Amino acid sequence: MKNTPFTDKHISLGAKMAPFAGYNMPISYSGINDEHAAVRTNAGVFDVSHMGEFILKGPDALDLIQRVTTNDASKLTPGKAQYSALTNNEGGIIDDLIVYCIEENNVYMLVVNASNIDKDWNWINQFNSKSVEMHNISDKTCLLAIQGPNACKILQPLTDMDILNLKYYTFVKGTFAGVKNVLVSATGYTGAGGVEIYFEAADGAADQIWNAIFEAGKAAGIKPIGLGARDTLRLEMGYCLYGNDIDDTTSPLEAGLGWITKFTKPFTASDLLAAQKASGVTRKLVGFEMIDKGIPRHDYLIEDEAGRVIGKVTSGTQGPSLGKAIGMGYVETAFAQPGAEIRIAVRDKKLKAVVAKMPFA
Repeated sequence: MKNTPFTDKHISLGAKMAPFAGYNMPISYSGINDEHAAVRTNAGVFDVSHMGEFILKGPDALDLIQRVTTNDASKLTPGKAQYSALTNNEGGIIDDLIVYCIEENNVYMLVVNASNIDKDWNWINQFNSKSVEMHNISDKTCLLAIQGPNACKILQPLTDMDILNLKYYTFVKGTFAGVKNVLVSATGYTGAGGVEIYFEAADGAADQIWNAIFEAGKAAGIKPIGLGARDTLRLEMGYCLYGNDIDDTTSPLEAGLGWITKFTKPFTASDLLAAQKASGVTRKLVGFEMIDKGIPRHDYLIEDEAGRVIGKVTSGTQGPSLGKAIGMGYVETAFAQPGAEIRIAVRDKKLKAVVAKMPFA
């Protein structure tokens, strides 16, 4: 198992640790509900240094990105980022990722999921016919997500960069807590506001930045947050988790990611996906709320009122901010409208649920 530069800090803080994507990661500290509430109402710090980062450089970097990703990266200018996806030859999702434009048409950073680093690297590399310079900087890059409505207010005194006014999916680069070349982006995955900060794990930078953040946030009650609360926070927002809600067998159109699937340029399986869009998908990813008492879990079957299987649960939890059990899953398109009543098969019980709009309210 790999460690991040912050692993010893998590252990010293009493975090419950567990393997995740090959890393020893903190699942919770004070409890998932408590940490979830801290992020929704105040501020919390996630160690997400297990994520992967690739740098693509050169005059053909944009061309390569355009050919392998679903979104239109030509719209990016320096300081802007974009949510996108890599698709395979069958139109399934290899990974979802964020594309950062560092220098227009020349330097980009791709941020990918931890479990997919090697898979994504190999996939992109096989399309690199024009010798774009590629660097996998995952192992030497630290990533902290400071999330919550008070996050930027707490962090602003640590930098001259204007992070209080950062718009969603934009970023700045500069000195943070005395460390140079730190990239601060408004691209968190909790729906609670805040930023993510990327920096090189060298010369004690990890300790310096971690300690500065917690010192700056001490009076405000900033807390360390584990991956357990990260999951409940993203699920309340209806954000997909790779390996659960999207994978190599689900298309972006089925997953409700048509908004990042741009047919203005060719990409892997774009013709196939365009045909799927024209004919309509047969299943869709939906959110649902439980009517009967029970918590939906990954892979539970979804049925109609007559007991016919119409889909499968991909994610589920008790929403800490909502006071109700929620989930996501793929269902036949006829059952994808908000208000449609469905059944979740929990062992020998068929529990009532209703399809709901996301984010959940």
